[in-house]
Amino acid sequence: MKSLLYLLLVGTLIISCKNQAATDQTEATAEQEEAPINKYTVTPFEPSASFDDASLRAMSYTNGTFATVISGTSYKLGEQTPDAGAKSCANSGQGQHLHLIVDDEPYAAKYESSFTYDIPDGDHYLLCFLSRSYHESIKTPEAHKAVKATVADKSITASVDIEQPMLFYSRPKGLYAGDDTKKVMLDFYLVNTDLGENKVEADINGEKHLLDKWQPYYIEGLPEGDNTIKLSLLDKDGKLVEAPLNPVSRTFKIEKTPVTN
Repeated sequence: MKSLLYLLLVGTLIISCKNQAATDQTEATAEQEEAPINKYTVTPFEPSASFDDASLRAMSYTNGTFATVISGTSYKLGEQTPDAGAKSCANSGQGQHLHLIVDDEPYAAKYESSFTYDIPDGDHYLLCFLSRSYHESIKTPEAHKAVKATVADKSITASVDIEQPMLFYSRPKGLYAGDDTKKVMLDFYLVNTDLGENKVEADINGEKHLLDKWQPYYIEGLPEGDNTIKLSLLDKDGKLVEAPLNPVSRTFKIEKTPVTN
């Protein structure tokens, strides 16, 4: 009788252990399904060369020509940013420059303080900021101008400072080839907001990454061919902020083995 009870007890323990193991396996599988492995790695940039006294003091647009006034001794258009060689990302051989963004269009890189540019008649959101040679924006109130402007006959006829929160897309853009494809910089510009309660969602080819700090990021693992990033400014509840041109997206190309003629 004792032997029978012993066998029943052992059998019960074995069944219990198997059931627990099955439960643990089911829970582990569920956790893996809830947290899929990302295809792309998004990591913060290391701190960059600062330009504390750099200032974009003025910007005008008349007869199809932009004129800007840049002040400060630390920042010069056309110079290479001192830490460009350590950034391991695409760098402009022409040096530091201005990024001009009209509405949600790709930026135009300009290496002189005065330049021609064609803007159609109508109301537009204009952002111009100082950029390092590797295309990272200088994120200070003094280093940019952001206005809502009325343009007629290639001249600004009226403008007001942008007062509501806005998100502008800067990089990536265009074609990345060879070594420049290993680490691609994601950079955006915020106006009248910072990332505290608000967040930026970066949708990279359908894979979403939530960014809670205004800084540039490295993206690694992008595939060959066309890639699309959509940036959305979100509020504390994860909903789109009611702001002009939100969200904004851009398609760019990765060419890991450059085509040679």
